[in-house]
Amino acid sequence: MNDEQFRLACEKELKYIEKQERKLQKQAMASDKSWKSAIESLIPEKIYVNLRAAFATAFNIIFEKGVDVIEKTYSKERLVKEFETKDSAVDDIQTRRELRKFRHNVSSSKRWKSIVTTAEGVGLGVLGIGLPDIVLFIGFILQSIYEVALRYGYDYNKPEERLLILKMMSAAIAKRDKWVKADLEVEEMLRNPEVPDIDAVQTQIGVTADDFALDMLVLKFIQGLPVVGVVGGLSNPVYYNKIMEYVRLKYHKRYLLSKKEDAE
Repeated sequence: MNDEQFRLACEKELKYIEKQERKLQKQAMASDKSWKSAIESLIPEKIYVNLRAAFATAFNIIFEKGVDVIEKTYSKERLVKEFETKDSAVDDIQTRRELRKFRHNVSSSKRWKSIVTTAEGVGLGVLGIGLPDIVLFIGFILQSIYEVALRYGYDYNKPEERLLILKMMSAAIAKRDKWVKADLEVEEMLRNPEVPDIDAVQTQIGVTADDFALDMLVLKFIQGLPVVGVVGGLSNPVYYNKIMEYVRLKYHKRYLLSKKEDAE
């Protein structure tokens, strides 16, 4: 297959990804549930402040001390070699079928982590523990994102990759106009990657922590109450799946844009 045919194959796969993105946008444009807003107005401000601080602490702990621990849960070397093998097959065969196989391979590893996240969230919720599970919850999400990054050949320890990951996490849970803005920021990074300044990642940690705190305020508040906390725990896989769906789409899109550019 020549470069022009491969470029067209990339474009067809990109159209599929863009169709999935429109579905996510439609979901993001839906109004929040009224019961959630009603409860939110009753929650003391200090709960939000503590929740935001807990999320920011979770990101900092994992970025600074948790990467080695996370890397013990999978074989980084195996995933890098797997990417090289599958990427080479894409370059050699140059068909949309091969691009789809690449995408399906990345998606196939998601189910068991969803089950683990459910157990983690419900277990801590039953005990009436809200805040302490946040580091564990963010750790599960970053573990999965790191695996996706490796499957697409990207080093998640680089500052620019951490910044992209944080922006994707914010965009994935955003609503309405905020989703549009956050998604545009992600798209800009996909197309024009650059090394951020020294404070950019830390600033984005604050933004993402704020986004998570605002969106999960009610459910995490409920999770801090005995028994009723199961509701909060059950929300964890919902967030997990929403974030990972967005992240997988964006990484695949990034890969396709790179392949298309090489073929032009």
